[in-house]
Amino acid sequence: MGLVNWGRPTDRPMAKEMAALLAGAAAIALCMPAAKAQQATQPAADQQSDQTKKTDQKSAGDSTLLDKILVISRTGETAIQSLASASHVDKEQLERRMATTPNEMLLGVPGVAVQADARRVSSSINIRGLQDFGRVAVIVDGARQDFQRSDHGTQSTFYVDPELIKSVDVIRGPVANTYGSGAIGGVVFFETKDAGDFLKPEETWAGSLTGRYETNGKGWTTSASGAYRFNENWDVLGNIVYRDYGDYKNGGGDTVAGTGFDVLSGLLKTTIRPTENSELKLGWVGSKDGWTETSGGVPANDVDLKSNTFTARYNITDDAKSWLDLHINASYNKTLLDLTTLVPQNRFDPTTGLPVVLPAGSLSTFDVGTTGIDIWNTSRFETAGIAHELTYGGDWVGDDVETGGTAGGDSFYTPSGKRNVSGAYVQDKLTWEWLEVITGLRYDRYSLKDSEHETSGDRLSPRITVGVSPFESADLAGLQFYGTYAEGYRSPSLTETLISGNHPAGVTFPFLPNPNLKPETGKTVEFGVNFKQNDIFEGGDALRLKAAYFNNNVEDYIDGVTLSAFDPTSGCPFGPGIPICFQYQNFAKAKINGFELESVYDAGWGYAGFSASIINGHTISYEGERADLATIPSSQVTAQLGLRFLEDRLTVGGEVQYNGKPKGNPVAKDYTLVNAFASYQATDNLKLDVRADNLFDVKYTNPLNASTTAVLYEPGVTLKLAATMRFGG
Repeated sequence: MGLVNWGRPTDRPMAKEMAALLAGAAAIALCMPAAKAQQATQPAADQQSDQTKKTDQKSAGDSTLLDKILVISRTGETAIQSLASASHVDKEQLERRMATTPNEMLLGVPGVAVQADARRVSSSINIRGLQDFGRVAVIVDGARQDFQRSDHGTQSTFYVDPELIKSVDVIRGPVANTYGSGAIGGVVFFETKDAGDFLKPEETWAGSLTGRYETNGKGWTTSASGAYRFNENWDVLGNIVYRDYGDYKNGGGDTVAGTGFDVLSGLLKTTIRPTENSELKLGWVGSKDGWTETSGGVPANDVDLKSNTFTARYNITDDAKSWLDLHINASYNKTLLDLTTLVPQNRFDPTTGLPVVLPAGSLSTFDVGTTGIDIWNTSRFETAGIAHELTYGGDWVGDDVETGGTAGGDSFYTPSGKRNVSGAYVQDKLTWEWLEVITGLRYDRYSLKDSEHETSGDRLSPRITVGVSPFESADLAGLQFYGTYAEGYRSPSLTETLISGNHPAGVTFPFLPNPNLKPETGKTVEFGVNFKQNDIFEGGDALRLKAAYFNNNVEDYIDGVTLSAFDPTSGCPFGPGIPICFQYQNFAKAKINGFELESVYDAGWGYAGFSASIINGHTISYEGERADLATIPSSQVTAQLGLRFLEDRLTVGGEVQYNGKPKGNPVAKDYTLVNAFASYQATDNLKLDVRADNLFDVKYTNPLNASTTAVLYEPGVTLKLAATMRFGG
């Protein structure tokens, strides 16, 4: 299957004209007396009846985010049912946030932070202080996103347009080891939109047009979607998105050079139901991005990126979903990044360490292909009054990395090679009245090699979780306590193992490969509580709460260290540059602990959410030396409030988030962000959204960017305006 190779979009005035046209069309639609808008003029008694139905539906216990079924779940449970730290972000939340980046999609999810540099289109997700090189498995429609490029700051990035996403599921900690090898930090699963998200039950086709403008960076987003239902068992969806953003201003009013970008993204997805109990989803998600990297505020490199993800997901069950609930997923992700120098650059030869000049127009290429297969089945049965959900399966992921370009170019420091990771697992969830027990065992194996080195390893990782619901009274029946011990296993990446050569610019020193790296083993103890209750203050309201304390010991933790050439035991040779070397090495362990809370109250006429996360962490060397862990994110407290009016057609609200400085971080400071939003469903065919981010224009930086060469300040106050027009028949 070939890659989609879009030309680079350069006609920026056209994009602005398209957005203006969409806005004009939306305004016309607002004035049109569409027959389908009769609902707005229905008698008051009918409106009251409809509202009563909505309230009755909410009392059914599916009104809050924590009651939504997790797409990532292998047993079809909701976040509030999960005996793990799990979160769900749904379509309604994503639309309210009007996200431009993954960071905005994951606002307020406890224990989760997102690192991105000035270009913003590439992101790296941090869960509980663990990040990069597969410690967090980022999955789009079942496809692992394993792109990696050596650079200052984040190492592993992924590319996905928020406009294409329907929901996001997060599971924190190595309890997610049924979702693939290496995820000792957790899993983030992005589910793209389906035709069913656009088509009404009686419709054969539907379309949607969105135009959006952002004041900071004068950014335009245009999105067009079309869905078609061939019959009740076959539908298809297409979505195309174009974003054009200039350089933004930070909270101090200063323009941040190199923060502009343009992105063309697309989605094709079809769902086929061969039988009543089976479903096949075929999908493609692609993007073509362009931006300019700066050095010292001056344009240095032109970046062109193409990313394509192909997925096939098949599910078949028996009539009662008893012994057969089989899932077969196959995927292929291809990311190609081209880096072209815009001006001559003084470099050091990666082999000799001698000064060289990298001419303007020099090209470096980063080509990463990831193939994955994931198969599992869940069987449900009873023995002696105990209900079982037995899940068993296996998975394989192969990374093929090819880098190249001019001598002295950046691609030299992201080594080429192949890595294969595979695993098999079995997990049984036993339920008996007030007691739940989950036992699991996973076997992992990996191998990686280049032209000169080869290494491999394997391990068994157990998990046991015990949950109790000890109370029968109406007020406490929804209270559940659980405890977990789980282990996870992460193999070293190609870069950690094989990086070599001399530092390319500024000063020169050698990078040393380390084929003797040991894999990381995460060992987590977690204690948590789930609580759910309906009809607390009034009929139909709902309260959901999850809280957990965790302690994670990552044995043989891998991190970069600086070695002295004056130490004869370091293995660092004297070279033409400064007398140091850089190498990835194992530490005895990284110790990370913290507390997380997520809660939401929904009363139909409004909702309130509150989340918090406190994370601390440090490394310990084999000699017992302790050092702060650089990837610890801010501790956060996030409050959200929304009020619904006009029979839920108008929602207004805001968010306040406090971020506390991580211990030992040299650039971080405490800061508080305030956001506000309003969403109005004017008619069945027209929706208007407005949002203000960083309302008080705070000047702040992401603490995770402390390892970059210069402090990067995030966007200041940003006003977003959008209109979405829908049509169908």
